[in-house]
Amino acid sequence: LQRPPFCPIKNLSPDQAARLPEQIRDRGVDVGVAILLQTANKKVLLTRRTKTLNIFPNVWVPPGGHMEPGEQLLQAGLRELQEETGLDLRNETPPWRILGLWESAFPPLLSCGFPTRHHIVTYLLVTTRETHQELQRSSAQRNRKVSACLWLDPEVAELIVAAQEGEEHSGKNLTAIPDSIPITEVCGNSLCQKDLDVSVLVGVAPVGAGKMWSG
Repeated sequence: LQRPPFCPIKNLSPDQAARLPEQIRDRGVDVGVAILLQTANKKVLLTRRTKTLNIFPNVWVPPGGHMEPGEQLLQAGLRELQEETGLDLRNETPPWRILGLWESAFPPLLSCGFPTRHHIVTYLLVTTRETHQELQRSSAQRNRKVSACLWLDPEVAELIVAAQEGEEHSGKNLTAIPDSIPITEVCGNSLCQKDLDVSVLVGVAPVGAGKMWSG
């Protein structure tokens, strides 16, 4: 396990840690689960968090959330998937496996302020025999936490994985893929189709992002 250079937990000095509000120091680390849903045609589902959320607003992420007391990993992940997208795989017991753990802090940079939330998120790969077109017909995201969703092509996923933190152009060979990809966005009480610039998905942390915040 390795923290990136800009990790606020890693860069927090003892003096800064002591200055954290008591309710933050005593909260501990929250536990979450995220679902990477891979279709029969190898596409992966991402959702965009709404702008009104207190943590990571307007960020593209796999569907997921907090585990409830007594829940198992897959149970929690499939519940969040259904709540956020309308896709209900809870009665199918789809093939799945653990991909890894991610330590998440918000804000993600000390230059943006002291961390107020700290999570350990388990990422699960869940596969389905259906294509993304078949699943899209049964999706109906109306959750207040989700403003849009998209089905990620393997080629774009490779660019995201190849991107190196702190390197401005790393993993950004965008000439090999279309400039934009279609997304399904919540438009009032209905869903509409729009295009998203692919560069939004392959952004990385800027150089020097680990600079200490002085308060």
